[in-house]
Amino acid sequence: MERALAQAARWLEDDPARAASQAEKVLRVDGRHGVAMLILGAARTALGEVSAAMDVLATLTHLHPDWAAAHMELGIAQARALHAREAVDSLRRAASLQPDLPRVWLALGDALVADGDAGAAGEAYVQHVGHSARDVPLMRAATALRHNRLPEAEPMLRARLKAFPTDVAAMRMLAEVAGRLGEDADAIALLERCLELAPGFHAARQNYAQMLNRTNRHAEALTQAETLLALEPDDPGYRNLKAVVLCRMGDYAPAIAIYDRLMAEHPDRPRIWMSYGNALKAAGRRERCIDAYRRSIALDPTAGESYWSLANLKTYRFDAAERAAMRAQSQRSDLDAERRMHFEFALAKALEDEGDYAEAFARYAQGNRLRLAMVPYSADANAAKLQRVARSFDAECFARHAGAGCGAPDPIFIVGLPRAGSTLVEQILSSHSQVEGTMELPALPALVHDLHKRIGSREAAWHEALRRLRPGELADLGRAYLERTRIHRRTGARYFIDKLPNNFVHAGLIHLILPNARIVDARRHPLACCFSAFKQHFARGQNFTYSLEDIGRYYRDYVGFMDRMDAALPGRVHRVFHEAMVGDTQAQVRQLLEHCGLPFEEGCLRFHENPRAVATASAEQVRRPINRDGLDQWRHFEPWLNPLKHALGPVLGQYPAMPC
Repeated sequence: MERALAQAARWLEDDPARAASQAEKVLRVDGRHGVAMLILGAARTALGEVSAAMDVLATLTHLHPDWAAAHMELGIAQARALHAREAVDSLRRAASLQPDLPRVWLALGDALVADGDAGAAGEAYVQHVGHSARDVPLMRAATALRHNRLPEAEPMLRARLKAFPTDVAAMRMLAEVAGRLGEDADAIALLERCLELAPGFHAARQNYAQMLNRTNRHAEALTQAETLLALEPDDPGYRNLKAVVLCRMGDYAPAIAIYDRLMAEHPDRPRIWMSYGNALKAAGRRERCIDAYRRSIALDPTAGESYWSLANLKTYRFDAAERAAMRAQSQRSDLDAERRMHFEFALAKALEDEGDYAEAFARYAQGNRLRLAMVPYSADANAAKLQRVARSFDAECFARHAGAGCGAPDPIFIVGLPRAGSTLVEQILSSHSQVEGTMELPALPALVHDLHKRIGSREAAWHEALRRLRPGELADLGRAYLERTRIHRRTGARYFIDKLPNNFVHAGLIHLILPNARIVDARRHPLACCFSAFKQHFARGQNFTYSLEDIGRYYRDYVGFMDRMDAALPGRVHRVFHEAMVGDTQAQVRQLLEHCGLPFEEGCLRFHENPRAVATASAEQVRRPINRDGLDQWRHFEPWLNPLKHALGPVLGQYPAMPC
């Protein structure tokens, strides 16, 4: 009999009719067998026979008034019959008898929603999360997620949510899967649903703030962080979250103040020491920044990202002990791929500084292989996208919309490729009294994202439809951009810089919505630029940089795209060649200022004295006078760069020779 009931219990989920039949056989022998009655009631609920289920389960709770599972199944049946009030009573009784029964809280939350008590429902869902460690199927998915087995975790979580659509614990985990896969919009939608059901689910709110910050919705992320801090003002994780968001907004002084207090109170948090170091780096506090990274490493010797952060200062040199420590850590068999990747990049930089270029290249290559496995990229898809955009923004399009857009001249866009010298151009311009340097602003991609949602889901539909917008609509988009960037403007200067390199693809959009904005294209020798990007581990957004072939294709396609923009809009884009800027700085600065409609100021030649915060990888380099140090570094690695040269094709030979 017990074996038959165990088999019936296993059938409940997949074959409730068979489970009911098995339970009825047992009840014909023992009409009051509790487990058989429980299985029969649950099976009939699953089959939609809720009246019969309630009859069986009401009898069972009368026979066993202290059995939590019986009250739970009765409550579930009552809820299915739309008897919300009775369901709430039964489920609350079950929860009082056995509070650690995870499913009872989930069912109670659903019943309370049906009964119109959303506040109490949210509390019940949070209780479910608290007891979900006892939920075996959910924990299987959690284990797969913890070990980054996303193809295994995702279907389990989707099946779970199909069966239990209000399971906020599963929802939050599926949002994490989506975030890891780069499906940010899906992650945000899941977390918003989570918080709609369970506003008190603080871990989900923290994840939501992190995703908002990651997708450049910084003001909204800050609001979520403030909400959490209002509930728990001393929580170190929430305080760190606020500081991280403030840094992304370019507001470093209050962020550093938070870190100062936080590290005095919690000096044993290696990840927060690293975040502290990042803030100090951007603010130009080099020695304190180095100390923070070293504190992180001392607390966690496996902190590959902290070693990479030191290497990413560009001016830091590892000593022999640090190099030995990195080698030892990189040889561990228990390092996950992300930590190993950071050690590879950091060791490569240390070896390059020592002149061991062969091993340095091998380390750079291995770090890039590890990273590329995490962020797949298609050079063909990128080339096709650029071609579609270029076809949309042709001379006929620009002529038809002449005079449209918002006439404000405020923005100066610096575009190009990463590691092409754009931070230097930004630092020079932001040293002018009429220009404010901000950061790599997310406003234009966010505007494109909104257009994409408004116009349709088809790839690149936004730019095709943009051609058909009326002049007033184009002006509205320009004003929307200015409004989005207002939060980053603090000095009251007449002009401001938006230095997001990948905005080159939006050059046509910029011209249509902001026809008086300036566009500056920072360009560097293909081999120097591409190999510098290959050496640079970018946290996000530059997936083309993890293969020499992909970088070469990207550079070639970028040049082709900008050539088409030049043909459609002659003279609209001012090009700054990095080698020329280094070779004849004053002449190049004068030409740059003239293009921007600015009078010459000596301060632009003393850009290295500018105290502004700089958040890019070149932060330390632009705090020194202009020099030739980086011009020919790629030549040390030329024996290994044939794949890059081949991918660049004719673009390599067409780059102008510069007298340096």
